[in-house]
Amino acid sequence: MKTILITGSTDGIGKLTAFSLATYGHRVIIHGRNKAKLESIISEIRNTTGNQKIQGFAANLSNIENIRSLAEEIYNSEDSIDVLINNAGVYITNESQNAQGLDMRFMVNYLAPYLLTNHLLDLYKGKIERIVNLSSAAQSPVSLKALQGEENLPESEAYAQSKLALTMWSFQLAEKVKETTVIAVNPGSLLNTNMVKQAFGKHWSPAEKGSQILVDLAISDKYKSDTGKYFDNDKEAFGAAHADAYNKPRLEDLLKVTERIVKS
Repeated sequence: MKTILITGSTDGIGKLTAFSLATYGHRVIIHGRNKAKLESIISEIRNTTGNQKIQGFAANLSNIENIRSLAEEIYNSEDSIDVLINNAGVYITNESQNAQGLDMRFMVNYLAPYLLTNHLLDLYKGKIERIVNLSSAAQSPVSLKALQGEENLPESEAYAQSKLALTMWSFQLAEKVKETTVIAVNPGSLLNTNMVKQAFGKHWSPAEKGSQILVDLAISDKYKSDTGKYFDNDKEAFGAAHADAYNKPRLEDLLKVTERIVKS
């Protein structure tokens, strides 16, 4: 049995992944923004699967202090985290920027997992077996000005840039934490989720396609040695991410700016 934390798991493929892992008997920690919805999903998973080892934490991932508090709450509650799935993501939002003036897509899709993951690794002294970061087929060169809130981008461009930033950092993290398997994954394009419906009004594949690969990447021994790789579920195989993900000078620039933002 593993203890598995899934962010953004009260809806979409995160919720489906939580259900599947609970069915297999794992201890599953879910996360959502809305506490009432979170508690409802916890009860639903327990009642449906019979697995009572379901915990939940509410936090707004667009707020840096909330993210730090979330990591500390989890650490104070859980003896260990075996697997972290950074699933939470946004595309279209009611507010385009957070209180700091940072684009919501950069904040939730990249900066939040960056900060949460690093804080948890510090708290647990690096003892997390596997980290799965939700990337996308949509990846676009990162504007450091946009990342810092100094340039406004269309929603689709900000989303694609945030996902490339996440992928770039995933590769660096794999080099940094040698004992942890770190995998970036495109779970599938235009899956049948509320986020996709809201953004595009159509879908290509069932949401289950995305949740199944998350389950596999999280717990299958098949992937335990595949650290520092990008899995493209449109092709159902590991593949190449955007070229910038392998560009060390751009990665160094990205991380310098990222550290400045999360420490401000």
